[in-house]
Amino acid sequence: MKYSTTPGINKKWSKITLGCWQLAPTQGWGDVASEKDAELVIKTALDAGITAFDTAEGYSHGESERRLGKALGNRINDVIVISKIWPDAELTLEAYEERLNNSLKALNREYVDLFLIHWPGDYFNTEEKSQKLSDIMLAIKKSGKATLIGLSNFHKVHLDLLGQNISNFSINEVPYSLLEREYEGETRDVCIKNKLQYIAYSPTAKGLLARRLNEYDLSFPARQHDDVYEKTLYPKALKVFEVAESIAKEINAKPINVVLAWVLEQENILTAIVGSRKPEQVSEFAQTTKFKLSNLQNQRLEEASKEFEHHKS
Repeated sequence: MKYSTTPGINKKWSKITLGCWQLAPTQGWGDVASEKDAELVIKTALDAGITAFDTAEGYSHGESERRLGKALGNRINDVIVISKIWPDAELTLEAYEERLNNSLKALNREYVDLFLIHWPGDYFNTEEKSQKLSDIMLAIKKSGKATLIGLSNFHKVHLDLLGQNISNFSINEVPYSLLEREYEGETRDVCIKNKLQYIAYSPTAKGLLARRLNEYDLSFPARQHDDVYEKTLYPKALKVFEVAESIAKEINAKPINVVLAWVLEQENILTAIVGSRKPEQVSEFAQTTKFKLSNLQNQRLEEASKEFEHHKS
């Protein structure tokens, strides 16, 4: 495993962060992972050198946070824990503190390393609301209950509304993969200018780029409701996977290692979040930083990605 650091957090941050959305019953992934399964996945991640874990109050109404805290046990303060607040909270410090306190109780922790707004939606569509959001989040940071504060799924239009308050935030957690690159361009330029690093989530497009999926895999609502799984786009997306699969054979890796290696080499990426309900898959993708893609291999992936973007548009 390779590591990096980010200003304000004095812990090594693994280039792969474990995503905990799937580790509790959810509408998107069903009730597949038991508490025992979740514990095994988290402990496998620790053994593989993963030092960062991403969860949210919205993942099974806090059950993901509870399972994460329980599985980490006495390691809970050794690692980086990210949690997120759903934006439907009343825009007051008291409401945000109540939500965060519930998350901390579930995690069995006194603070989170990174606290994010899960989505902007229509909740922060004016300068006034964005100012309130910034003031509230900054107060939470000053309280010590969050080491750093950040955003998730914020495009340029949302970032611009923050004005100078954007400097209070450290991270923008965004979807980023060979099949989803909408946070490049102007949004990324704004983030780089203001030192907001990207955390890339869904870097395998919910598994489409990781391995060949069967009918059962495709039945999960999290995939059925994703545009890249739509029947006209899915065959085009598979062509990108096939390029990754071919490169994986060349370097004696798995396709998931190839697509993650590509993401980690992109501009402004701090870490990539990968989730799984299976410990053997965690062991597999944790090996990613052992692999280095050649310029030619990166070019082939880039060409396949651009071809897919052409069909997508």
